[in-house]
Amino acid sequence: MERLRKAHKHGFTLVELALVLVIIGLLITGVLKGEALIQNAKVKKLVNQKESITAAYYTFYDKYGMYPGDENIANAPRNDTHNGNGDGQITGNERWYLFEDLVLAEIINGSYAGVANDVPTHPFGSWLRIEWYASLQSNCIWLNAIPYDIAELLDRKYDDGVYNTGSIRANSAYTNTNAKVVYWRM
Repeated sequence: MERLRKAHKHGFTLVELALVLVIIGLLITGVLKGEALIQNAKVKKLVNQKESITAAYYTFYDKYGMYPGDENIANAPRNDTHNGNGDGQITGNERWYLFEDLVLAEIINGSYAGVANDVPTHPFGSWLRIEWYASLQSNCIWLNAIPYDIAELLDRKYDDGVYNTGSIRANSAYTNTNAKVVYWRM
């Protein structure tokens, strides 16, 4: 009887355990690769969004001779009720008027009323706007709440990789893991 009990006791062989570990490893790798693909798609979408907004911004300038939001031409674009001061710098309320001007000029689609915080969102879930950035002496796209590693990736890929120099800057060093505000020269 004792011999029968021992004969029916089977454990896992090393080969079976190794096979299970390989399968678990493949599943984990697949999940991590999937997350990386999603992250890369968001980065690509963010860069495309920046490029299309930049194109719209300069199209408006070509059409009216002034930057959207900053323009101070009566009723230009048509039905515009907000005017800037025409100094070439997007400051103050002009940052809210900008996307309204682009819609009224029929350069972009959307519904923007020219009021505070009425701006588009980016693929990482927060706002973006165009505003004067004194450190760069230029109007820049401001991207809020960009993950630190993505901010560094953008800077390395499209500029010099240093958070406080070049045409892409962040509000703090990339070694600080807090989300960044990224300033990208137009």
